[in-house]
Amino acid sequence: MSLIVDTFGRTVEYLRLSVTDRCDFRCVYCMTEDPCFLGKDHVLSLEELAWVAQAFTELGVKKIRLTGGEPLVRTDCDQLVKLLGKLPGLEELSMTTNGSRLTRFAAEMHDSGLNRLNISLDTLKPDLFTSLTRNGKVDRVIAGIDAAIAAGFKKIKINAVILRGQNDDEVLDLIEFCRDRDLDIAFIEEMPLGVIDERKRSRHCSSKEIQDIISERYPLLPSDRRTGGPARYFTMPGSDIHVGFISPHSNNFCHECNRVRVTVEGRLLLCLGNENSVDLKAIVREHPGDIERLKTAILNGIKHKPKEHHFDPNGETQILRFMNATGG
Repeated sequence: MSLIVDTFGRTVEYLRLSVTDRCDFRCVYCMTEDPCFLGKDHVLSLEELAWVAQAFTELGVKKIRLTGGEPLVRTDCDQLVKLLGKLPGLEELSMTTNGSRLTRFAAEMHDSGLNRLNISLDTLKPDLFTSLTRNGKVDRVIAGIDAAIAAGFKKIKINAVILRGQNDDEVLDLIEFCRDRDLDIAFIEEMPLGVIDERKRSRHCSSKEIQDIISERYPLLPSDRRTGGPARYFTMPGSDIHVGFISPHSNNFCHECNRVRVTVEGRLLLCLGNENSVDLKAIVREHPGDIERLKTAILNGIKHKPKEHHFDPNGETQILRFMNATGG
């Protein structure tokens, strides 16, 4: 049982640990076209990341997801996976990736002890993919997905952010892509993090709208599947895959939040939609080896985890940090 319990009685058993703010894409909902990345001295080292992860697992965290930026641009990511895989009490070690480097690293990550993958794929159209990512190639990502399947990863999940007027006509195409490859898929409402010019256009597409599109072809049946994240899952006739919906706007899931994030700068983010945080990097560097001090800071910090976030798709951006700095 996790010892990390907030003032609203929610138990934290899930850590999203960012290993880098850098990425080989520049997705339009994630960052600006010309981002400013952190210098090496400002980010946690391999050993510091492992130390923070150990503190959380000793407090009862059972699931860690490695995020970014793009985790696989960090050349020592396989070594981190090996270190974290040895932590007592850790039941699942997963990663969110854009898939661009999986043809090279999928087998290595699987052999190092990574359990699961979430892979971002918003469109199957080559030109639109390059436009949304500002430089990516969809064929490379699809090849990476197939490499992950070949490497032995089970229950791979595709993450898709649907934007009105851009890729909302591809919902069923993405469903068919996942049915053909036996991949789960989660449709995610865009989160208003960072000031991004493209977001000034009305492009919010709700989970309900996406469900309606899918239901035109496949009835969606509620599932009791739980993965530790915020998605609500459904099944479809004729397929074993699950279709999830992450709805920070239309279906606030804060009452059951069981997760926190640590950025690559070592900031413990207590809520995706709030700026309050705890500087764990300062403790790690000023008191190296003192894991009890680190655990105390985590337990004290969790007392400030807010009740809920307040995202308004039609309002002004309230969170100035970009998604790549937050950790996916």
